[in-house]
Amino acid sequence: MEEATDAELIALFRKEESRHYAFNLIVRKHQRRLYGFIRRMVTDPDETKDVLQEVFLKAWTGLDRFREDAQLFSWLYRIAHNESISHLKRMRRGFFVSDAKITDRLTTTLDSSEHFSGDAIERKLQRAVMNLPPKQRAVFTMKYFDEMKYEEMSHVTGTSVGALKSSFHIAVKKIGDELTRADQTIGPTRSPIR
Repeated sequence: MEEATDAELIALFRKEESRHYAFNLIVRKHQRRLYGFIRRMVTDPDETKDVLQEVFLKAWTGLDRFREDAQLFSWLYRIAHNESISHLKRMRRGFFVSDAKITDRLTTTLDSSEHFSGDAIERKLQRAVMNLPPKQRAVFTMKYFDEMKYEEMSHVTGTSVGALKSSFHIAVKKIGDELTRADQTIGPTRSPIR
């Protein structure tokens, strides 16, 4: 089947005889972008796969109740956002260590990732993003890396457009400050923030 629309996939899913086939097509269509977002949030490839699997399990059980007043991808992205934030909260509770130690653990996988390939400037940016609180990291990732519009981000996060804009600008300021500190310790480079 050539690339079906989300509406066609949902209609197929709602028929008992084509439910598994339709869901497989939904996974194929959306897993790459969802994986990229989750990977930027949790960084570890194994944990990313676990979170992505949880996203699709929740999608499987909730797709019958999906109201088609939103795009399917936005709905899936919302699940991925919520699962990523929940995963990071569980990590913090489970390790009983400081946020700095968690951030150190998360940043150790940056250099081995296909989603974090790039030069020294890109690695500095990624490390600065990892120092953001999870919700600011999510907003920054959606806006900067995934180039989502604030209205779509609002649907995904359940947060007002104004609050998202504020959160993004605070995140940009924090990242800028972090990059400035890094430049002072290892020398000047051009900032990757637009």
